Amino acid sequence: MSILINKNTRVIVQGITGAHGSFHTALMLEYGTNIVAGVTPGKGGQTFEPAGTTDSAKAGKHENVRKKIPVFNTVADAVKNFPADYAVSFVPAPHAFSAATDSLDAGLNTVIITEHMPVHDVMRIIKMAARKNLTVIGPNCPGIITPGECKIGIMPGNVFRKGKIGVLSRSGTLTYEIVKHLTDAGMGQSTVLGIGGDAVLGLNFTEGLKMFEADPQTEAMVIIGEIGGDSEERAAAFIKGLIKKTVVAYVAGKTAPPGKTMGHAGAIISGASGAYESKIAALKNAGVKIAAFPWEVPLLLK
Repeated sequence: MSILINKNTRVIVQGITGAHGSFHTALMLEYGTNIVAGVTPGKGGQTFEPAGTTDSAKAGKHENVRKKIPVFNTVADAVKNFPADYAVSFVPAPHAFSAATDSLDAGLNTVIITEHMPVHDVMRIIKMAARKNLTVIGPNCPGIITPGECKIGIMPGNVFRKGKIGVLSRSGTLTYEIVKHLTDAGMGQSTVLGIGGDAVLGLNFTEGLKMFEADPQTEAMVIIGEIGGDSEERAAAFIKGLIKKTVVAYVAGKTAPPGKTMGHAGAIISGASGAYESKIAALKNAGVKIAAFPWEVPLLLK
């Protein structure tokens, strides 16, 4: 098993004809993701076909690279013809709210890769998803992957391996680094979920931990956090009371100066709130094993 997505998950790509959307659609298809349609307003009726579709370019790649993906003007139009489970959005920030409401109105769980979305737009999207009992992942996230089955987003599929470790992360790059250490150590992953680096997000650590705890395939969990906000502290409180499986955490930002945003919009320390020390203390108090360096994560899991 896994959480949220598997080999049967059907995906619609919003912004499929744009530079980022087309590039990552080709990689998702190559990985084996079941992309059923794309959406770009004004380009309905077109067909998306990945670049490099000669027989030599296709050799050794998933048969999905041969697919021609129909493009629609709206998600509503797409699902009338091609039912789906998830939408993934590569739509630029000024239009990302409209894209998210389009996918949620169509009844799809939504992964938002887009950066720089206004906070009030994200809050409205999260509220809308809650009313419809749908999942929002992101924004400003790398997406989600169940190794060997489905990849939705921008994660480099070659570093992942199917296994029994569930991973939740606020950082895309650190996700890839730590997963590479896990894979090299022979520790595959059940599902890897990048929740995103903004101050306001959809699915959070606590919700992900609950899903992994209930997943029979997942035997242990890894949290990859960073300074700013209180999501790690909230996760620690949840772990202490309800999580029985082993949890290992790595928190970035130990030497970051207070009051300065470090990369992510959510990575800012205000007073004692969001500081590295408070996160580490809370996680240790919950019985979480703390890695001082990314490469220590598999050692602690062993």
